[in-house]
Amino acid sequence: MFSRRRQLTPAARRAVPVRGSERPLAGAELADGGTAVATTAGLAVVGDDARVTLRRPWCDVDRAAFDPERSVLTVEWVDAVPDLRLRLLEPRGTNLPAVLHERVLWSVVLAETVDVPGGSVRIAVRRAPDGSLFSQAVTGGAVDLADPAVAGVVNATESRLRSACGLPR
Repeated sequence: MFSRRRQLTPAARRAVPVRGSERPLAGAELADGGTAVATTAGLAVVGDDARVTLRRPWCDVDRAAFDPERSVLTVEWVDAVPDLRLRLLEPRGTNLPAVLHERVLWSVVLAETVDVPGGSVRIAVRRAPDGSLFSQAVTGGAVDLADPAVAGVVNATESRLRSACGLPR
């Protein structure tokens, strides 16, 4: 088994500056020559030129999946940004998929999916990188959050989840 430090190249370690108590957890070389780096705060992608091309906190990840047959890690975001697809060069030499899974789970404190006209909405209380809690609503399908029927269900669910976590409604 590789240690966490050996999974990060020195160039990738230098390219992803950590802040405060943040620390690198895992890394993986990518088929395109870059490196993916998971830290306690989020996910970063370093290009083959040693520049950070993407850096986002775990609370921005809606879901992620690893396809071991194709060695592809797919990350779906909570906003309208297209999915991130990372093809790992040596998938057996890294624990990046497991660390990504664990960190996304860490960021979700409480979640519930509700059916509304046009689809569904996943409402969650999540952790920001600094540990503070906030609520988030992610839509699916053709959901219109401005529709009063949808807004009523989303607001009631969000209020209940926030209250359960000790947050103001």
